[in-house]
Amino acid sequence: MNYALESLTQFFSLLNFRDLIDLLLVWVVIYRLMHLTRVAGAYQIIAGISFLGLAYWLSIWAELIAFNWILENFFSNIFIIIAILFQGEIRRALAQFGSNPFFVSKDRLFQESHVMEEICKGCFQLAQRGIGAIVVIEKEIELDYFIEKGVEIDSRVTADLITSLFLPNSPLHDGAIIIRGTRIYAAGCFLPLTKNPIIDKNLGSRHRAAIGLTEETDAVAYVVSEENESVGEAKAGKFTPNIDHLELRKRIYSAYDLKYKSLEGKKEGV
Repeated sequence: MNYALESLTQFFSLLNFRDLIDLLLVWVVIYRLMHLTRVAGAYQIIAGISFLGLAYWLSIWAELIAFNWILENFFSNIFIIIAILFQGEIRRALAQFGSNPFFVSKDRLFQESHVMEEICKGCFQLAQRGIGAIVVIEKEIELDYFIEKGVEIDSRVTADLITSLFLPNSPLHDGAIIIRGTRIYAAGCFLPLTKNPIIDKNLGSRHRAAIGLTEETDAVAYVVSEENESVGEAKAGKFTPNIDHLELRKRIYSAYDLKYKSLEGKKEGV
């Protein structure tokens, strides 16, 4: 124990200011890369590259000359391949880092609080009118890999727009809307149905779709039931029905990783 402590002390004594800056920059790059791998589809791509790495090692061990030549050329251009595969995600990560690399600004907190209030208001407007809906809040894992069809909107989040998108005469009333950050990203999206055999049989296809998406991603989905005129939450593969207005607001704030009470106090002081 003493030897380990002495070694650690000696290690830090050898560090200078330049080394600390170097370690900090390396930590930022590694953190951003780890964040990038959480994007939907990234795990599958990384698993595939890892499998090819194992195959490359086996080709050397087994002296498979032709196969080894192919894999060697592949890995010699691995950085270019990664840049092509993740070009969209890298562009968004660089833009986000350039705008605010370490901290969440007060303007963003205020903007997100407005979005959360509009989501809550829109859900209950739909419930009062007996109109079914699915409102999905995207989190760390991007949902492009999981949703089918859908129409890209990229619009400001308002309760009136949420309500109008699900009106029976709207061409986008089927499916779900996806909220990415502080914008409505897409509407009319079809989600993967849950494969859980023990789920409540009274839940309809809308609820099963919301549960199915949250089983595979970290997204949170709010389902408006046209039959019960109520709002429920699907999160991590579990469904909570009949949420009242106050509880829904708290859960939406939680979906944005913000504390409802503390943020409410800040808003009152604005």
